[in-house]
Amino acid sequence: MKKVIFALVLVIAMLAGCSSGPDYKITMSKPLYFVKDKDTPFEIKVTESNKAVTGLKISVELSMANMDHGTYKANLVEIGNGRYAGKVQLPMDGKYEMDYTLKKGDNKSEKVIDYVVKKPAGVATINGKWIKKEDLDFYQFTNKLDLAMKRDQAKKRYSGKQLDEELSFLDSQEKTTGDKNQLLTQIIRLKAVALLAVEKGHTATTEEITQAIEKMKEQYNQSESAKALIQQYGEEKFWNLEKEQSKDMVLATMVQQDVIAQVKKDNPKASNQEIQYDADQNFDDLLVSQMNSLNIQIL
Repeated sequence: MKKVIFALVLVIAMLAGCSSGPDYKITMSKPLYFVKDKDTPFEIKVTESNKAVTGLKISVELSMANMDHGTYKANLVEIGNGRYAGKVQLPMDGKYEMDYTLKKGDNKSEKVIDYVVKKPAGVATINGKWIKKEDLDFYQFTNKLDLAMKRDQAKKRYSGKQLDEELSFLDSQEKTTGDKNQLLTQIIRLKAVALLAVEKGHTATTEEITQAIEKMKEQYNQSESAKALIQQYGEEKFWNLEKEQSKDMVLATMVQQDVIAQVKKDNPKASNQEIQYDADQNFDDLLVSQMNSLNIQIL
């Protein structure tokens, strides 16, 4: 009977995670994902009696629970409010044992927990919602459409050397349309403002989204190059994807209008130029604050 009781206690201890020293609780404040041949963000939160623990020096060794792929180490740096972050490169997804060593002054604590590392469903998350590679590809395509329209406009406005210079400049811009970081920045900025609009109580109606799409169709129809690109891409596919982006753009416009209205209210005698300048500044500040409030993870 004693052996049975001992075995049950042992099983319970293993499920709870082995530990020694202070009774720290470790939780993953951001999910840890496996990305082949790449360091991925690793972030935890440490608490004791439901209070954040600061001033720790933390190292962790990860090993696969059912396979012998060696040990993978990471040192985590304090980033505030009991959170510690670092990066680690893993061989594959699956179940891992995380062996933590936590030091504070003369106190040392060790804790082992199990964690299932998954493959990411995209390239980044905003408040847990994925931004997928397909989103990057679509934004890259819309950037190419914008350049195609500008080329057609340049051919109508300019000639000779001036036209060559304008086309050369647009060609140089196209080299950056596929830059992942720039595309992610575009997406995150737009979605951040759209989320802010929702927080402020705004909604984008079907009618407003339809009007925005019709306006874009009018613009694209003025460019033969843009129309040809959309046909190659697939018109139905393009406009279905554009519908979601248009929704975010409608919401973002509502936030911009709120900012302009507030500037006008605060500065009733200001000129239109002054109002626009102050509104742009306030909008940028608002965007930075909003992005800082979001849980954004880039893989």
